[in-house]
Amino acid sequence: MMDLVIQNLLSPAVLFFVLGIIAAMVKSDLQFPKGLSEFLSIYLLIAIGLKGGIELSTHSLADVTQPVLGVLFLGFLVPIIVLIICEKLGIDLKNSAAIAASYGSVSIVTFGAGITFLESNNISYESFMNTLVVLMESPAIFMALFLLKRRELSSSSTAPQLGIISKNGDSSLIRESLFGKSVFLLVGSLLIGWALGESALPTVKPLFIDLYGSILVLFLLGMGIVTGQRLPDIFAHGVKLIALGLAFPVVFGSLGVIVGSVTGLSVGGMMLMGVLAGSASYIAAPAAIRSSVPEANPSIYLGLALGITFPFNLIVGIPLYYQLSLLLG
Repeated sequence: MMDLVIQNLLSPAVLFFVLGIIAAMVKSDLQFPKGLSEFLSIYLLIAIGLKGGIELSTHSLADVTQPVLGVLFLGFLVPIIVLIICEKLGIDLKNSAAIAASYGSVSIVTFGAGITFLESNNISYESFMNTLVVLMESPAIFMALFLLKRRELSSSSTAPQLGIISKNGDSSLIRESLFGKSVFLLVGSLLIGWALGESALPTVKPLFIDLYGSILVLFLLGMGIVTGQRLPDIFAHGVKLIALGLAFPVVFGSLGVIVGSVTGLSVGGMMLMGVLAGSASYIAAPAAIRSSVPEANPSIYLGLALGITFPFNLIVGIPLYYQLSLLLG
C-alpha cells in the first residue's frame, strides 16, 4: 500500500499539484489567469465526455446496465448519508445540504487522476466508466437540494400541504441540476461522442485524448494554488470538519468499490467506482449551490472538497481504493 502511495505521489500530476500548494503557502506571485482556468476546466469536461461517449458506442445496453444502476444508487444514497451526519454534528441545514451536494457529486479531476494512475500502471478498466461520471453528477446535486427544500418546507408553518415545492423552486432546482455548465458540457460531449462513435477519433484524438495527461498536469498546478489559498479557511472551522473531509472519502470510496464489485466491474473499474463515490465536486456542485443556496458558506463546502478531500484522494485515496479493489477482485 505504501509503495502505491509513494508511486502516486511521485507522478507528474500530483507533484505539480503539490508545487501549486507550496506556491500559495509561500505567497509566490504565481497565479493562473481566470480565463486559463476556465479554458482548462472546459477542456477536461469535453475530453471526459467525448471519450466516454465514443467508448459507450462500442458497448451494448446489457454491458452497462448494472454499473449504471450502481452509480445511480450511490448518487442518491451518498448525499442522504452526508446530510444526516452533518446535521447530527450540529452543522446548520444549508451548509449540511451544500456539503451533501459536494460529496454526492463527482470530482472530474480526481476521476481523471484515477484513470492516469491505472494507465500508467497498465491496469485495464471498463471503457464506459467515463459515462458513469456524467450519470452521478446530476442525481447527487438534485437529491441534496431537494432534501434541503423539503426540510425547509416541513419546518415552516406556511409549508404547503404534502410538502410540495413551489414552481419557482422546482424550476431552479432542475435547471441547476441538469443544465449547469459542467453537467451540460459532460452530457453534450457524451452524446456527441456516442452519436459519432469511433468515426470521431481522427478529429478529436490529437487534442482531447493524446494531450489529456499534459493538460491535467497544468490544471492541477492551478488547483494546487487554489487549494493552498483555501487551507486556512477550512482550518479555521476546527478539527470536526477536517475529520469529515478525511472520513467521507474513505467511507464512501470503500462503498463505491463494493458497489463496483457487486455490479461486476473489473479491478480497475471497481477502483474508479470508488473514486467516483469518494471524491467531492468543486466545480458542478458549488455552481449549483451558489445559485440555489447562497446562504451556505463556500469556505466550508468548497474548503472541505478542495482543501482536504481533493489532496487526500490524489495522494492516498486512489492507491487505497485500488488496494481494496484487489482484495475484493
